[in-house]
Amino acid sequence: MKKIILMAVMLTACLGMGISPKLMAAEKVERPRLVVGIVVDQMRWDYLYRYYDQFVEGGLKRLLKDGYNFDNMHYNYLPTVTAAGHASVYTGTTPAIHGIAGNNYHLNGRPTYCVDDTTVVGVGTTDKVGKKSPRNMMVTNMCDQLRLATDFRSKVIGVALKDRAAILPAGHSANAAYWFDNSTGGFITSTYYMQELPAWVKAFNKENKTQPKEDFWILPKGLTMTTKMAIAALDGERLGRQNDQTDFLAISYSSTDVMGHKYGTRGPKTDEMYLALDKELRNLFEVLDSRIGRDKYLLFLTADHAGGHNAKFLNDNKLPGGQVGYHHKLKKELSEAMKARFGSTRIIDDVMGEQIYLDLDAIERAGLNLDEVKKAVCKEVLKYEGVQYVVPIDELMTSPIPFPIRDRMLMGYCPRRSGEIGIVPRPAYYDYSYDQGTSHSHWAPYDTHVPFILMGWHIGSGHTNRTANITDIAATICALLKIQMPSGCIGTPLLDN
Repeated sequence: MKKIILMAVMLTACLGMGISPKLMAAEKVERPRLVVGIVVDQMRWDYLYRYYDQFVEGGLKRLLKDGYNFDNMHYNYLPTVTAAGHASVYTGTTPAIHGIAGNNYHLNGRPTYCVDDTTVVGVGTTDKVGKKSPRNMMVTNMCDQLRLATDFRSKVIGVALKDRAAILPAGHSANAAYWFDNSTGGFITSTYYMQELPAWVKAFNKENKTQPKEDFWILPKGLTMTTKMAIAALDGERLGRQNDQTDFLAISYSSTDVMGHKYGTRGPKTDEMYLALDKELRNLFEVLDSRIGRDKYLLFLTADHAGGHNAKFLNDNKLPGGQVGYHHKLKKELSEAMKARFGSTRIIDDVMGEQIYLDLDAIERAGLNLDEVKKAVCKEVLKYEGVQYVVPIDELMTSPIPFPIRDRMLMGYCPRRSGEIGIVPRPAYYDYSYDQGTSHSHWAPYDTHVPFILMGWHIGSGHTNRTANITDIAATICALLKIQMPSGCIGTPLLDN
């Protein structure tokens, strides 16, 4: 009787405050059964339309017809490379904050690979390729936030041929990330996640084993292997079908990048790869429809960066482009120039991509003026025809560099990990073979403009041309899931929901 009276009093009080009785009932937060994140390595945005007439029904055409397409999605930092891109998509922030300052950068004064971890060993391999983890990423990502929101009942699995493309999207608290080891011909992981491969992974590797050192990454077979492993993870872990929780499957297709570096953005190899990707996506969507339910999963597709056209292709068609000119010899040539200028060969510590690391301790011991050293280095680098700007990072705010470039350099600079001096090549100028292949890392649209399409659970069809930043993706997914943004997120949700 007392409980009935108490409930009546509470109801009366709520009505008096204008609170609906419906809100008094504890309702479960509605979420999809599964989130599927797809990152296509080096996919240019314009490929969506270049190949549109050749796409099959049910693949990328389905994304464009049934999904919501953000046609003007851009990376907002430098350098636009694989590790930084995957980390930024999933953390909602840039290298300045998440710390993945490139595929390779300096950590504690030493060169390091982005996901190297000497405290772990490989599982499924004895090769050093297994000594990997997400520990170098300094913030959480959307998968971590999903795990937190569900008290770690949600499952998160990352799958890719490249280690960094599986590990960084899956996040710190993932149940597993699986990447490919050529030496064993199968997918592996590390002791960061587990001590032994699950039975389903062992069975997959046995059935799909490749020959050691088989060069299939550059072929459509690499796409097929990735899709098959993703579906095996979907079934092996029963993702989207356990405990009424939302699970997350993070997939990255790496073969598109390997192909682009060798063959460029035009030609039969490129055509073959992207038309094969289209069919792989159709197969994946069909499996998701049958296992999870057509409107029960939320899916997004984007890229970790895009890619420029080959310089010879451009020049043959009377378009500007070329090579920066230093061809991986910049460190040696700078060291020689600094010895002639200052009498020391220890001034240049390292050159990685478009970043120059100075040996600050050596400069101090030699009693040299740091500002004079920086000026001398910049003057020397500007001698290369393909270089447009070179500037000490701590002078960016006062340097005569256009704001869009300056801001991207700032958003990509991570203290104690990035170099002291940044190089900005001329548009369409790269440090790679002139005759064939391409690369990426620039501020320009050909490297920053990537697809972003949402499809599935609670997503209507449509598109927008308004500008969006890659950091908005994680904010958008977290808003749709009603979970907190990642710890370093600077993005803004793109949908009103």
